[in-house]
Amino acid sequence: MNIDKKYLIVLVGPTASGKTKLSIDIANLYDAEILSADSRQFYKELEVGTAKPNKVELSKVKHHFINNLSIHDNYSVGKYKIEVDSVLKNYFKKNNYAVLVGGSGLFINVVCNGIDDIPKVPNELRNKVRGYYKINGLNYIQNLLKQYDKKYYDIIDLSNPQRILRALGVCIYTKKPFSSFLMKKQQKNNFYLIKIGLNPPREILYENINSRVDLMINNGLIAEALNLVDYKNLNSLQTVGYKELFDFFDNKISKKEAIDLIKRNTKKYVKKQMTWFKRDKDIKWFDKIDNSIFEYVKKIIV
Repeated sequence: MNIDKKYLIVLVGPTASGKTKLSIDIANLYDAEILSADSRQFYKELEVGTAKPNKVELSKVKHHFINNLSIHDNYSVGKYKIEVDSVLKNYFKKNNYAVLVGGSGLFINVVCNGIDDIPKVPNELRNKVRGYYKINGLNYIQNLLKQYDKKYYDIIDLSNPQRILRALGVCIYTKKPFSSFLMKKQQKNNFYLIKIGLNPPREILYENINSRVDLMINNGLIAEALNLVDYKNLNSLQTVGYKELFDFFDNKISKKEAIDLIKRNTKKYVKKQMTWFKRDKDIKWFDKIDNSIFEYVKKIIV
C-alpha cells in the first residue's frame, strides 16, 4: 500500500440501495471520514424525509455536509464545490483516504470533474424564463425543457424548478441543449478516484423504497412536513416526500394518495439517478453489498 497516494473513494447509487451502511464500513476500514453528496441531507430541518444516517451511524464516522444548512440558506452546487475542495485540501494533508457518498449526480460530478463551463444568461432573459414558471407553473416549464433538451430532461430532478429554469435559460440563449455543456471539462485532481456504484435488482430496490417510506411515515414524516408547510415554496422543499404531503395538507389528495405518490415519485427519481450515473464509465457497479466490493478497492489501493 503506497501511503504517499491520496484516494477519494466515491460511492454512488440510487436512493435506498444501501450506500449509507457501505460508506461507513469502507470509512472504518480505511480510517476515513465521509463527505455527503446528497443535496437533501444538507438541510437540518429535513430530518425524517431525507434518510440521513442516524445518530448511531453518525457517531461511528465523522461526516461532513450533513445538517450543515438551513432550508432558508441560498446554496448552489458551485458553493458546494468550493467547500468540498477546501475540506479535502486540508484533510489530505494528514489523511490518505476519504469517502464521498451520495445520490445527487450533479454534486458528485463537480467534486470529481470540476464545474462545467455554462454560459451566463442575461438577466432580462432569466427574468422572462422565471415568468414562465410564475404564470404557468411547474408542469409547463418541465414540458418546455423536454422540448428544448430531452437528454437533460431525462436526468434532471424535475421537482427542482431552479434547475429547470437555469437549463431553459441556457437553451434559449445559446440555441443549444443545456446538456451539451455538461461534463466537457475534466479537472486535474491531486488525489486518485475510486468509483463504486450500488445498483440492486429493481424488485429489491423497490421493496426497499416502499419499506423506507412506510418507516418514514411511522417515524413522524407527516408531522415534520406539517411544521414546514409555511415554507413549502422554498426551493429546498421542492423535493419528493414533502411536496406530496403539502398537497395532502391542501386537501388536493388523500393521505393514502400522498404516501403512494411518495413511493411512486421516489421510484421515478431512482430512474433519473441511474440515467445520470450510467453515463460515467469509470464507475464499477455491484448489485449487492458483499466482500467483492472491498476486494475491488483493495486491488486499486496498492
